[in-house]
Amino acid sequence: MIDLSNSRILGKKKKKKTTTTYHFTRLSPTLMAPQLLSSRTFKSLFDSVDTFLFDCDGVIWKGETLIDGVSQTLDLIRSKGKNVVFVTNNSVKSRRQYAEKFRSLGLSSVTQDEIFSSSFAAAMYLKVNNFPKDKKVYVIGGEGVLEELQIAGFTGLGGPEDGEKKAQWKSNCLFEHDKSVGAVVVGLDPNINYYKLQYGTLCVRENPGCLFIATNRDAVGHMTDLQEWPGAGCMVAAMCGSTEREPIVVGKPSTFMMDFLLQKFGTDSSRMCMVGDRLDTDILFGQNAGCKTLLVLTGVTSESDLLEKGNKIEPDYYTRTVSDITKLMDSPSK
Repeated sequence: MIDLSNSRILGKKKKKKTTTTYHFTRLSPTLMAPQLLSSRTFKSLFDSVDTFLFDCDGVIWKGETLIDGVSQTLDLIRSKGKNVVFVTNNSVKSRRQYAEKFRSLGLSSVTQDEIFSSSFAAAMYLKVNNFPKDKKVYVIGGEGVLEELQIAGFTGLGGPEDGEKKAQWKSNCLFEHDKSVGAVVVGLDPNINYYKLQYGTLCVRENPGCLFIATNRDAVGHMTDLQEWPGAGCMVAAMCGSTEREPIVVGKPSTFMMDFLLQKFGTDSSRMCMVGDRLDTDILFGQNAGCKTLLVLTGVTSESDLLEKGNKIEPDYYTRTVSDITKLMDSPSK
């Protein structure tokens, strides 16, 4: 079982038979004020990191529009021998579909193995916890979750297929649901409706031992380039209300995906830097896992949000946009 608490990785790996286990302990809030990235602070950060973890929405792109300078920055980071990984809470697409999106935006060097999405995390959570193959998974979400479930060997129901279905309030009419559903996965769903909420609610409340899994709880996201839209958090909140249960969250800021990253790159989390646009997911994820953190201001969080007196989540560094890395790389240290 992988610990999903807000935590950080400490010490060496402990071996038990053939299973690698990482131990986590809760991280205290950042004590130092975030530093504006400069040529001096950037050199210190860059030299201390082997792997850069990038969020996607609001960092790499907005909707279907690539943010200026991203392609050149990623190429430059790779040319310096650093690893580049993409960790996204958006569950609408699978890793394969995200790789296609990267290619469509001109980022053809990005491979599927470098992409870690919350849709993948949901499937992996079931797999590492030995979810029975004879049980089904009901999905309130997109094709991405269904595809990752299929790849992992599970049977998924719902998703976009239930987008046009309607729940009927009629006397003596019983809403039927599949009693073999053992988990309900809730993610971003632009076609959420009352039918899906009723189906998911019945599975969680009436099927013995049924898991309630959330890909993430993001309040909003940059689904288009011009504005923010409601995120998966509002779909998850609806299910929390009807089931009176809290979900298992597998996306950021949960450290669940970090276990896979550490195994893949064989490096300590302290040699990683999480780059994101959200304080409560990206930056908190990095802090929980023991990474260095860099906030960019091209997405959800503004500079005024960051510097607001009541803000309790502070990154190590912040900068205007990802492409500032390219500019600072060429600047002399001061």
